[in-house]
Amino acid sequence: MIELVHLGKVFQTAAEPIVALEDVSLTIEDGEIFGIIGLSGAGKSTLVRCINLLERPTSGDVLLDGKSLLALPQKELLTVRRQIGMIFQSFNLFEQRTVLKNVCYPLEIAGVSKAEAVKKARKLLELVSLADREKAYPSQLSGGQKQRVAIARALATDPKYLLCDEATSALDPNTTQSILSLLKKINRELGVTIVVITHEMRVVDQICDRVAVIDKSRIAEIGRVSDIFSNPQSEIARELILPQSPLTKKKIGKERVRIIFDGTEAQPAIADMVLACQTPVSIIFADTKELDGKSYGHMIIQLPEDAMQAERITAWLNASGLKFTKEAQ
Repeated sequence: MIELVHLGKVFQTAAEPIVALEDVSLTIEDGEIFGIIGLSGAGKSTLVRCINLLERPTSGDVLLDGKSLLALPQKELLTVRRQIGMIFQSFNLFEQRTVLKNVCYPLEIAGVSKAEAVKKARKLLELVSLADREKAYPSQLSGGQKQRVAIARALATDPKYLLCDEATSALDPNTTQSILSLLKKINRELGVTIVVITHEMRVVDQICDRVAVIDKSRIAEIGRVSDIFSNPQSEIARELILPQSPLTKKKIGKERVRIIFDGTEAQPAIADMVLACQTPVSIIFADTKELDGKSYGHMIIQLPEDAMQAERITAWLNASGLKFTKEAQ
């Protein structure tokens, strides 16, 4: 497992010290997909770079399988780092190398023979569905294909852990979905523990088992994605789950309800509710999607001002089994 113990990171500048991380402690279990989410500047990218000591913490410790990375001699640290693959938002491919040679690169550094490196690289390209593009150069690839090459390269040294720093931020929604599906496949078939750094809740709720919410250099909340999604405790988690817009701020009526779709069977819930209750409602905000016949996301509806009509809707929601919470205005 990965353990961060009272981790701190301060950057010294000419003007004044900048605190990037402060007293961060968390544990990432083997085999899980763990998310770290926060707004820009919250410290999440610094945090993930501290895991493999690309950034050396100012205080605290990083334990990998119970072993302190900060205590390791440089030679041993380089060996241990091979257990930690990393992919980035900008792909970081070598433009002068073919796809195959990009994937071979870490194997070359590790002293693997050319024949073995090529054999393994081709196997990884097959895993990421790019076997037919091994002779192409990065400039000939789409963004999603570049990220698949980066993933194959990160897997070349058989890492136990894969760190993904905003790996889908530069991709369109359909490509993002395909990359997330690939990461789930890698986790399921290879048993690789995956750490996902993102500012998008939609990425976390599609792929992660647990999530840490980071705000202003500190951990604001840690828990299972379903728990935080349905009942966020921190202000920053609520902001990430329910981005503010003029509609969500506008007061209409007396009460609002947030309906949570966390993998229930897809159904026309709002239409069914309106027909059953014979009461119209206003949809203030919606962010829902259907995956494999199941619904994910959330929706804010405005209850009618009439108390009896509002009560009918609340009773229907209770009977339907849908998760929902009353929202403060």
